[in-house]
Amino acid sequence: MNPLIATGLPSHGAMTALSVNLNKVALLRNTRTLTIPSVTHAARLALDAGAQGITVHPRPDQRHIRTHDVRDLAALLKAWPHIEYNIEGNPFHNLMDLVREVRPHQATFVPDSVEQSTSDHGWTLPEDGERLKPLIDECHALGVRVSLFMDPLPEAMVPARAIGADRVELYTEAYARSHAASAGTPQHAALLACYAAAAGAALCAGLGLNAGHDLNRDNLTDFLRAVPGVREVSIGHALIADALELGLTETVRDYLRCIHRASAP
Repeated sequence: MNPLIATGLPSHGAMTALSVNLNKVALLRNTRTLTIPSVTHAARLALDAGAQGITVHPRPDQRHIRTHDVRDLAALLKAWPHIEYNIEGNPFHNLMDLVREVRPHQATFVPDSVEQSTSDHGWTLPEDGERLKPLIDECHALGVRVSLFMDPLPEAMVPARAIGADRVELYTEAYARSHAASAGTPQHAALLACYAAAAGAALCAGLGLNAGHDLNRDNLTDFLRAVPGVREVSIGHALIADALELGLTETVRDYLRCIHRASAP
């Protein structure tokens, strides 16, 4: 049975897609010399629950997602041709070798350093453009869509499109922190307006729009209501944390409900 129908949700069309980031599943597994929890089993559960994509962010030290996970997920997703496979990372580190081998649907370029625990800023454009453009061109030659991880700066969207990016992923940590601390205040409304302006600039430039980082069940609906045109959110840390309480299947369904509420009149 279609899990979206089973949970009373419409199938995905114009609504924002949910891509589940599995890094934290791999991080837990890597604390022991065992194979549990299984990244591929977690992917199956998420997809059976209605997720429309799988995201991984393999780093050079392989502290969570490892090269074999990237390959195992690529093999698994051959049976799910409608599901998007998104591989994130720094294209000047280990990302491009994996993109060349696996050819995911989407490569999200993220300017993180080797020692960072998590991503904390977007690309600087047009300054980074000269380095990024040849790699974007290579991805296109491989049939891979490119999304650039970006801060919510309207003026950066035309340069992103000019170097060939297909989408941008708005970095949402600032929004998430503000929502937790000051939702409903003028300051929070002003920050949301910045995100909406960046989204509008991206759409006007011909870019598709993704979003991610610290989105959760408390703040996701409000963000999607305020920011137009988001095609995809990738969510990992909060989603896996919620799954410890609710189970992965019910957690994915609840995130889908959050997305559905954002499009409800």
